[in-house]
Formats: sequence, structure tokens, C-alpha cells
Amino acid sequence: MSAYKYEDGLVPDRLYTRFLTPGDIEPWMAFFADKESIQYFPWVENTTDLERSRQWIEKQFARYKENRYGLQALIRKDTDEFIGQCGLLKQDVNGTFELEVGYHIFRKFWGNGYAPEAAKAFFDYGLKNDQADSLISIIDINNLKSQRVAEKNGLVREKQIHWMGMDIYVYRMPNPVE
Repeated sequence: MSAYKYEDGLVPDRLYTRFLTPGDIEPWMAFFADKESIQYFPWVENTTDLERSRQWIEKQFARYKENRYGLQALIRKDTDEFIGQCGLLKQDVNGTFELEVGYHIFRKFWGNGYAPEAAKAFFDYGLKNDQADSLISIIDINNLKSQRVAEKNGLVREKQIHWMGMDIYVYRMPNPVE
């Protein structure tokens, strides 16, 4: 694995990425307000949607600062709309540090192929820049939509574990250079 390196400005076909900003807190509130979108989230505390959004975005800022990667804003090229978040996340999975590609899309954009497109861009980035020997996605066992995204990108279900209070599958994409 090479030294930590993380950039914004990835440009999949229909999207571009950028690091999150404080201005994203208010728009991201709508994600937490949508009960279907957050049903598989590892932590959704009993607080306001604004406070959840602030905590979530600030967690990404801390990840950026601490060299633990972090989610980035996904923006549609044709409309400049903020459609979700995707990125690399350094995760402790039962005592082993793994590099995950995580993704969250506003529900009104589901079914358009944005999640697989964005995730693939981050898988490609992580592997081409030698950020890890392999990359994973952590997916709730009941989240069939995210499982399909992982499978579309060539990940293989490796195992089922209990993690952060949830039963999850670990999907893995090995580094093809190995």
C-alpha cells in the first residue's frame, strides 16, 4: 500500500466529485428525512434531521483531516445537482483495517445507475493508486439494492458478520494487480 493520497474531482461518465463543504449540511438533511434511504444506516440517532446531517458531514471533515479518506459529494454534470455521496472510508472490521467504498444516493435519483457509476470510480481510484491490497463494501444483509450495486461492479460476497450493531455482508474486490 502506498502513502495516503486522496483527491476530489473524480469524473465518472455523468458525474463529478468534490470534497464536502459546510454548505452541504442543509441539502443533506433531505437524505436523513427520507426513512427509506436511512433504513440500513449504522447510526441514526434520535435527533433532528439537521443535526444528523451536521454530524454526518462533520464526520467526513474529520476523516479528511485525519487521513481516513471520507465521502465526497456526487454532482450531476448536466445539472450541477447534488445527488449523493460516495468515497473511500477506512473502516475497522472486527479488528482489521479495511478500505471501503461507501455510497449514498438521494432516493429521487435511485434506479439511474449513479451508485454503480460512482462506486466504480472510487474502486478504480483506490486500486490504481495502490491505496489498499483490496477494497470492500459493507452492506446490510437486507439491503438488496446495494448488494446489486456491489455485484454490478464485480465485488464478491465474502462473509457475513455482525458489525456496528448490524448484520452485514462484506463484499470484496481484490486488486487485479496482485
